[in-house]
Amino acid sequence: MTIETIPARKGLRLRSLLGRRMARKAGRSSLSPATSAEHARARMDKAGRQLPMPKGVEVARTEVGGCDALAFAPENARKGVLIYLHGGGYSRGSALSHRALVARMAKAFGLNAVSVNYRMAPEHPCPAAIEDAVAAIEAVMETEKGPVILSGDSAGGGLALSATIRLRDAGKRIPDALYLLSPWTDLSMSGESLAAKAMRDPMLNPGYLGAGGELYLGGRPGTDPEASPLFAEMNGLPPTLIQVGSDEILLSDSTRLAEKLEAAGVPVDCEIWEGMWHDFQIFSPLIPEADWAIDRARVWVELQLA
Repeated sequence: MTIETIPARKGLRLRSLLGRRMARKAGRSSLSPATSAEHARARMDKAGRQLPMPKGVEVARTEVGGCDALAFAPENARKGVLIYLHGGGYSRGSALSHRALVARMAKAFGLNAVSVNYRMAPEHPCPAAIEDAVAAIEAVMETEKGPVILSGDSAGGGLALSATIRLRDAGKRIPDALYLLSPWTDLSMSGESLAAKAMRDPMLNPGYLGAGGELYLGGRPGTDPEASPLFAEMNGLPPTLIQVGSDEILLSDSTRLAEKLEAAGVPVDCEIWEGMWHDFQIFSPLIPEADWAIDRARVWVELQLA
């Protein structure tokens, strides 16, 4: 296992401060339980339409495994596919809200990509999202014989892990690699960073997490391994890259996951980005650190494809 701290670059304080301000605004407007799920979803989709898109990537609506999705086709696409599961606390977010991020990843990795709209809480608590993710992954892998990279941020990162575990337990093909961005893996909220980083994370706070977790759990305990994959067995999972900010309340969800993966013999790299917050990659290309993180992931993906 490699847990590596990526040091902050000098001379970028102003852009980092502006990024923090945007993250704080995004958290309050879209993740706060004071905002209804309906309004939060609309706000996140609006923000997704406004983020600049990279050139050379075609985007189209599609359907995969019974789920609505967006398909991304970069000009430099090669054999293989990237499957993406969006974040948003299991009750917010969509393929549209994360469109710019997935387009940048698809272009950087040189892979066609599909971003899945799965069922969300409170209308559909756990395990509806897992069922949709598994159906979409299986549908893609039925036709895609090349490598499959599964990725997701925040709740989508936890969902990617949960779906892979379900496929493994069923004895089915699993993705060839996992790329997890600030994954939410412990809905019991037992990580020490929840308190230690509460004053540093501009986007998330324990109250936001607690309210979203209750909606998704639907009465299940927070330690249920299906909802909180940190408590599941990790053996037999694919190589995994985790990227997380040093200033986010979910830092412990990432570091504990990396430790469990290593103990199970799974190749894992965990990058802790100094001074960064939850889901900072979403702010590409507005802050340089987001672009650098995606580029480091590109190098890691190249090794997996090789």
